[in-house]
Amino acid sequence: MTALLLVRHGPTAWNEEGRLQGRSDQPLSAAGRTAVAGWRLPDGAAAAAWICSPLKRARETAEILRSQLASGGPLAQPLTQDARLVEADWGDWEGHRLEALRAAGGAAMAANEARGLDFRPPNGESPRAVQNRVLPWLREQAGEARDVVAVTHKGVIRAVYALASGWDMRDRPPVKLKPATAHRFALAADGRPSVSALNIALDGA
Repeated sequence: MTALLLVRHGPTAWNEEGRLQGRSDQPLSAAGRTAVAGWRLPDGAAAAAWICSPLKRARETAEILRSQLASGGPLAQPLTQDARLVEADWGDWEGHRLEALRAAGGAAMAANEARGLDFRPPNGESPRAVQNRVLPWLREQAGEARDVVAVTHKGVIRAVYALASGWDMRDRPPVKLKPATAHRFALAADGRPSVSALNIALDGA
């Protein structure tokens, strides 16, 4: 099976402010760049294929991590980008804080969130839609004879985790996905993921 290591990008100013980013192309903050520079990936990352979301925060994270690995010698594969790894589209809610949206939306917002995989922001994208665009990418990776490191976003990682665990997102996840961690999945021939290890600490905590 193909081993897939998913890494969420480092912190941005909007992360620090609690704002929904979605497709907004926010760069890493100064604190975010410092944090990522202190991350250490599990063994095998230098030999893996590297793919990232085209958004700045993911590209910057991948470039910082790769520069650290390159100090030990040339990396086996170049960094490539794939638009299917972009963050979930938050539509009209991008730039807003979720708490404020919940307070303003009341019962309608609660009912929308209760839809789980079919929760959808106005003019945005549901988690199920994220799964539908990511699954063909997973199938492609399963067809390659190499391991993969993918630097992506929370919405994508949650969508893959839901595929692997059967979580329907109507309640809390079976395991909470923590910040500054990586998550390893095994891909079957059809691209379906299974959990190998969650919350692999990157910052030594």
